[in-house]
Amino acid sequence: MSEGEQLRASFPELARKQADQPDDSLLVDFGPERPLRLDSGIDFAPLRIAYTTAGTLNSARSNAVLVCHALTGDQHVASIHPVTGRAGWWDTLVGPGKPIDTERFFVICPNVIGSCMGSSGPASTNPATGQPYGLDFPVVTIADMVRAQAMLLDHLGIESLFAVLGGSMGGMLVLQWAVAYPDRVFSALCIASAARHTAQNIAFNEVGRQAIMADPDWRGGHYLEAGTRPAKGLGVARMAAHITYLSEDALQRKFGRNLQDRAARTFTFDADFQIESYLRYQGLSFVERFDANSYLYVTRAMDYFDLAAEHDGSLASAFKGTHTRFCVASFTSDWLFPTSASRQIMHALNAAGARVSFVEIETDKGHDAFLLDIPELFDMVRGFVGAAARERGVA
Repeated sequence: MSEGEQLRASFPELARKQADQPDDSLLVDFGPERPLRLDSGIDFAPLRIAYTTAGTLNSARSNAVLVCHALTGDQHVASIHPVTGRAGWWDTLVGPGKPIDTERFFVICPNVIGSCMGSSGPASTNPATGQPYGLDFPVVTIADMVRAQAMLLDHLGIESLFAVLGGSMGGMLVLQWAVAYPDRVFSALCIASAARHTAQNIAFNEVGRQAIMADPDWRGGHYLEAGTRPAKGLGVARMAAHITYLSEDALQRKFGRNLQDRAARTFTFDADFQIESYLRYQGLSFVERFDANSYLYVTRAMDYFDLAAEHDGSLASAFKGTHTRFCVASFTSDWLFPTSASRQIMHALNAAGARVSFVEIETDKGHDAFLLDIPELFDMVRGFVGAAARERGVA
């Protein structure tokens, strides 16, 4: 079977949904002669990267924008998702006439390695066995993901990027890009992110991983071969994570203690409250589009991220000598990646003599605000990108 087909074949409903929706993903394969050196020391090959593009690359190749997705995102940033049938996850921000204007910029959005929408990951076929990798897939890092993206850009003949932007894990990828390839990044926009995961972040990720691995249908990571899937464990993992994406005020405003489709408590463990029903829905819908092993791998990549670690613990040293223009943004109600984490990045950039602007956006919508219709966010992105485009002479 080809890349990712094991996942679709195991889940008939998922296969039907993918067949009903067009998939505009492009694929690039790198053979054994071009392995990806991972932080673990492994030379990984073959490697596949799935990506989408929007807009047109200009003759000077100076208008390329790399969009980096978050933990459970994918390459469908501004196009219809082939599984859910919904608009792209950043359709509000990327498109004709939008802050990332595809009539002006050439947008590239790759699916990170370790994920499950076409790029090499644990659901991919291991050429040595003919079976899905499962846990034989090597553990990858944020730096590994960026190196893979750099290989993709080399393949596309794009030497430099006008801008790299992303939120949450995507923001980590942005920072890694700016540090690993400073000469290739003209401007960088990091939203609702951090230079490293905190102990609390790691703790929430570990709860999710343990929920998946405790599901009997996980089968030690070999559920694809067994024709099962750890849907209950992955659903619980998603429920726990989703709580961290919201704020207490938003939860109270939207749900409070309201009952779900009933006039009184049932005195059972059914979903009496609206918030319970909402979380269960989030868990059920998530398992239709995401692979459980990929959840393990991508959360682990975030846990390992510590941008200062390779620079003697100095975040400012990581940015030393950079010529990239930065914008760092946070949300007042984001307690997963709070404003203090963004300020740490800003202070390090200032200490390194970098050009940086900082914006804290007032909202009660929590961490997920970077994905929502927030006018202040759109204005900030439009302003920063517009100023950088004028400076670089991008028409």
